[in-house]
Amino acid sequence: MVPTITAFETSPDRGQGLARDMPVRWALEEVGQRYDVRLVSFRDMKQSAHLRLHPFGQIPTYEAGDLALFESGAIVFHIADRHAGLLPGDASARARAITWMFAALSTVEPPILDREIATLVENDKTWHAERLPLVEDRIRARLSELSHRLGDADWLDDAFSAGDLQMVTVLRRLKGSGLLDPNLSAYVARGEARPAFKRAFAAQLAVFTGKAPTG
Repeated sequence: MVPTITAFETSPDRGQGLARDMPVRWALEEVGQRYDVRLVSFRDMKQSAHLRLHPFGQIPTYEAGDLALFESGAIVFHIADRHAGLLPGDASARARAITWMFAALSTVEPPILDREIATLVENDKTWHAERLPLVEDRIRARLSELSHRLGDADWLDDAFSAGDLQMVTVLRRLKGSGLLDPNLSAYVARGEARPAFKRAFAAQLAVFTGKAPTG
């Protein structure tokens, strides 16, 4: 069965591959699963039909037969759990990969999102100049710990897994910020070099440009 995911009709990131459908597309590409995409507008996301799929009126959603899911992390886990390629066969290694998925979304991403809010929404506040450095210090602390754990390895736990997919997706939000050290920048670049990532990025970019991906 070919699943259907939802994505922004007009992505606010202007084709940078940061919208939440990106990790879902990437996961589907990694496991070789065909999928359909239904584009929704910001107005559509607040209508009852979409709210039945996503109670918070966001994207992405995932539909396959009678199953409807929301939250990109949960969708990526569902894909990884049901298709070979994103979770190791060994039970302990599988558990560690899942742990890294949670770490990416629960530990590393929150201060990064705080920085985005501080930069994009709060930059006109009188306290912005004091708050932003505090947020960036929190990010640096997390990134230092992550970089130390990664060390000189290519991936977080031996082979590439859904944990790396989620972590690279999160870290990409800091590209151009100057906060990624050379080790983590190289880690992100390795993720972006994967053919499955390139296909997913091209598909999402095509929505912004209005041109079908090639290659």
